[in-house]
Amino acid sequence: MSAYLRHFELTEAPFSKEIADDDLWMPPSKTDLVEELEEAMSERASVMLVGEPGVGKTSVLRALRARLSTSNFRLTYCHNATLGKRDFYRQLCIALGLRPVASAGGLFSAVSTHVEELARERQTPVFLLDEAHLMQQDLLNNLHILLNYEWDSRALLSLVMVGLPELQDRLRLRHNRSLYTRIHYRLHVGSTTVDDTEAYLLYRLKRADCDRPVFADDAVAMLHEAAGSCLREVDRLATACLKGASRRKKKLVDRAIVASIAALPDDD
Repeated sequence: MSAYLRHFELTEAPFSKEIADDDLWMPPSKTDLVEELEEAMSERASVMLVGEPGVGKTSVLRALRARLSTSNFRLTYCHNATLGKRDFYRQLCIALGLRPVASAGGLFSAVSTHVEELARERQTPVFLLDEAHLMQQDLLNNLHILLNYEWDSRALLSLVMVGLPELQDRLRLRHNRSLYTRIHYRLHVGSTTVDDTEAYLLYRLKRADCDRPVFADDAVAMLHEAAGSCLREVDRLATACLKGASRRKKKLVDRAIVASIAALPDDD
């Protein structure tokens, strides 16, 4: 066990990324987003989910995954958005357990046929496309066709496009309007507040069996500012602060420790 864990009597690293979907921390704003996504999935609607780096987009998706019934929904996560059209559909075929073929047309046909088969089995496919702002234009030109079934009269799948705010800027362009007009849910993951950061720190520490204050109030405010509302950065800085306090034999992380870790001026 690491020295800082022993020093604070923690049973595990409190700010590790290795956390189960059911244990993810969700402020009310993100809980509302998960509920909107769940509603979209029930309607077989497509979604655009955008936000700045580190604000919790992936956490929202993981919370959605924990909620959706595996008997009614088939989730497929595509993390490599930089592929061209043919390689993207090849990746999708492999993720769906289909045998990939050589041509782009054959790959697209295999995916479309599989979607129709799942519909007959009363299962809704959900394709989660992460880092979608990096998609090549030839793929964006084609995605709307994937949503077109029976003369565009039936919704058989949900396409969830996740990315930075520039994804919306790209989709708004005139040559992407066929796809954009088919995305009925356009959601934004906002930045966390100081209160959110405080609640997050307490929640993660409690999971490590710590039920007492570890960060002073003014230290929390400074940590929030240094992290720029990015929870990934909160994890990194909070861990470094715990280690710094441990080396100083302190049981409370104060402003001075945060300032030294984040290289910020301590006005006090």
